[in-house]
Amino acid sequence: MGVEIERKFLVDHAKWQTLQKPHGMVIKQGYLLTDPEKTIRIRIKDQLSYITIKGKTKGISRSEYEYPIPLNEANELLSSLCEAVISKTRYCITFAGKLWEVDVFNGDNQGLIVAEIELDDENEQFDTPPWLAAEVSDDARYYNSNLSLNPFKNW
Repeated sequence: MGVEIERKFLVDHAKWQTLQKPHGMVIKQGYLLTDPEKTIRIRIKDQLSYITIKGKTKGISRSEYEYPIPLNEANELLSSLCEAVISKTRYCITFAGKLWEVDVFNGDNQGLIVAEIELDDENEQFDTPPWLAAEVSDDARYYNSNLSLNPFKNW
C-alpha cells in the first residue's frame, strides 16, 4: 500500500516575494470524488497526467495510489466529470536536505500559497524554511479537494 505522510504550512507572502525561485510547473487538477473517506483526483502537470486515489487522512498520513493516464483522457475527465478545476503553479525547493513543494494558487484560490513537505515517518524531524508561516496540516479547508468545492475567495 502506498502511504503519503505530509505536513502543510502557509507561506509568508512578503518573504516569498523576495525568495529566489526555480521555474514553476503549472498544475490543473479536479476531483471525481470528494468524500471524507476517500478522494479520486485527476491531475495534469505540464504534459503528464495522472489519476490519484487517496484514503481518509489519519493524523498526517493517508493511503495514496497514483497512476499515469493519457493526457487527452485527463482533459476529458477534467472538463466533463470534475465539478471544479484548481489551477496552481508549483515550485520545488530544497531546504536543509528536504524537498518542499510550494503551491501558488490561481483562479478562485488566488492569494493562497501553501508549502508541503512529504515525510518518511509522522514523527520525522526537519528544519523549517524562514518563509513559512502557520502550520495548517490539521485544517481540512486547505485540502485541495476542499479548495475545489469551497475556494479561498469565499472564506
